Amino acid sequence: MATSVLSARLKPASVWALYAIGLVPGLYAFYLGIYGGLGADPVRAFEHMLGLWALRFLCLGLLVTPVRDLLGINLISYRRALGLLAFYYVLAHFTVYLTLDRGLIFSSILGDIAKRPYIMLGMAALLMLIPLALTSNKWSIRRLGSRWNTLHKLAYAVAAAAVLHYSLSLKAITAEPAFYLGAVTLLLAYRVVRRRILDWKRGRKGAVMRPQRSAGT
Repeated sequence: MATSVLSARLKPASVWALYAIGLVPGLYAFYLGIYGGLGADPVRAFEHMLGLWALRFLCLGLLVTPVRDLLGINLISYRRALGLLAFYYVLAHFTVYLTLDRGLIFSSILGDIAKRPYIMLGMAALLMLIPLALTSNKWSIRRLGSRWNTLHKLAYAVAAAAVLHYSLSLKAITAEPAFYLGAVTLLLAYRVVRRRILDWKRGRKGAVMRPQRSAGT
């Protein structure tokens, strides 16, 4: 059985604390931009930092399930906040691209998309995140029922599109993009083998319990 990290009384405050802490990197990047701390190309650096934090929060959201399954630590209360933080950062990343990078010149944006397919991957990730963000509430869970789980499996496609967008945008697979490619691959691969792992764990637990019962009879 998974163990909750905090009591039910403290969870709401801790979730709001996660939102507050999660927004700090974006505010810090904005601060660096204002005071000239983002280097020779501040717009691209700002855009890159926002996108990278979006990817990090997507990875953390996907990490919640294996941590619960394999380590018995229940962080499910924080998954919604992690997903929404990822959405906020993707939206901010896209807004910076449209305004500061491309200056809302749509001919330039369309030309950029045609020339750089990785931008299409980024836009696809954003479009898939929108219904997930809009339904990340209790009302939607009740309203959609089992369809909610099906819809939110889009998070897997979002993570795949996001990590490819990030890696291709760098034009070279260095240590950092290789790390995120590996992390997302492992997190998605876990979903494929998850049922087998859980069945193995249940079988192992049952095998341990049976001798104990026999010894007590």
